[in-house]
Amino acid sequence: MILKERYTADEKRYDNAEAMYARSGRSGILLPRISLGFWQNFGYPTPYDQSRAITHYAFDNGITHFDLANNYGPPYGSAEETMGRLIKEDFAPYRDELFISTKAGYDMWPGPYGNWGSRKYLFASLDQSLKRMNLEYVDLFYIHRYDPITPLEETLQALVDIVRSGKALYVGISRWPLEALKKANDYLKKRDVPPLIFQGRLNLLDRAVQQEGILDYCRDNGIGFISFSPLAQGVLTDRYLNGIPAGSRMSRQGTLTNDRLTPQTMQFLNKLNAVATRRGEPMAATALSWVLAQQGVTSVLTGVSSVEQLRQSIKCVNNAPLTTEELTELQETDTIE
Repeated sequence: MILKERYTADEKRYDNAEAMYARSGRSGILLPRISLGFWQNFGYPTPYDQSRAITHYAFDNGITHFDLANNYGPPYGSAEETMGRLIKEDFAPYRDELFISTKAGYDMWPGPYGNWGSRKYLFASLDQSLKRMNLEYVDLFYIHRYDPITPLEETLQALVDIVRSGKALYVGISRWPLEALKKANDYLKKRDVPPLIFQGRLNLLDRAVQQEGILDYCRDNGIGFISFSPLAQGVLTDRYLNGIPAGSRMSRQGTLTNDRLTPQTMQFLNKLNAVATRRGEPMAATALSWVLAQQGVTSVLTGVSSVEQLRQSIKCVNNAPLTTEELTELQETDTIE
């Protein structure tokens, strides 16, 4: 039997703290500007040693926030099981330095109680998540999507009671429309469990949360904001500049289909690459810098399949924001405002 080398975190992991961390709304929580998302690349198809190397590199460079959900994988639950093994083998001594989030709201198991926003589903799902991750509590528990059928009060009271039970320290809202978010904020604040953060998609190709007023509302009401898919599932990297490479996410025609590479998008990607090249930055870091520069944004969730991808992305933390001239150059494709 070959024993794995015991992990010891880099002693310099907080040396870049001034640039690395931002306060989430008006809370006491500082989150890393780059957070590590477990959506696609931490399930069973990914070799465990690859997941282990990525998480080690992340934490060694000050990334303390690991973001999961009950159905991340594939298959469902496997990303949390990977997290549980990482906790057991590597991160248990550092638990109090980590900020771990998970979610429930999408389908997880068959039948009427394994989906959406009922009290029964949320409590059962979180209990399962804690077992998979070898944790007594999560730092942050999200309702993963808006449920138009379950009364908002039932979903929100479940979040309140989850915090009061000690199974989560904070709650978050993910992918809710603005009016529902407003009601949630009012309800939760009155019960002394204000939402810590809102998770929504924001990137150079998708500004819906800005256009709908969600980002402004979060900023004005002391709620943090974290962007998922800040690189548009990898489109805003140099990976697709010359078409669709074999083995890429788009080549698998899953959540990212090849109809995303329209002539307009390709024109924009080439302009973004030119800007990044002049700045001496990886294209991904330039795209992430734009997201982090938006008022009210606390962090971006990066999903990576290699240490090198994370190394390139993390450079955005120290990047200067895009200049007015650079933004004007990109706007010529009518992709962003």
